[in-house]
Amino acid sequence: MNDTTRGLRPTVDAWEWQLAGSCRDADPELFFHPELERGASRQHRDAAALAVCAECPVLRQCREHVLRHKESYGVWGGLTEEQRESAWNERRLKRAS
Repeated sequence: MNDTTRGLRPTVDAWEWQLAGSCRDADPELFFHPELERGASRQHRDAAALAVCAECPVLRQCREHVLRHKESYGVWGGLTEEQRESAWNERRLKRAS
């Protein structure tokens, strides 16, 4: 019989870091752009979200999570959607070479 419990942690232990996120006290709309938002309004909203992330005590855990789980939308871990896409592409290129 296989031991399927090895390495598994209760969900609360795996995600507990999120409870300390600075974003929990911010408006969620700050981190996710409305449909068709572009240009200066998107840049200003992203900058405001990144400012919240910059002061976050769990920035490292959040960034590791979002890069590992490929969250495509919103500002996470102090990275915009475009910054994450660039990081994923960079990782893909490193693995390919």
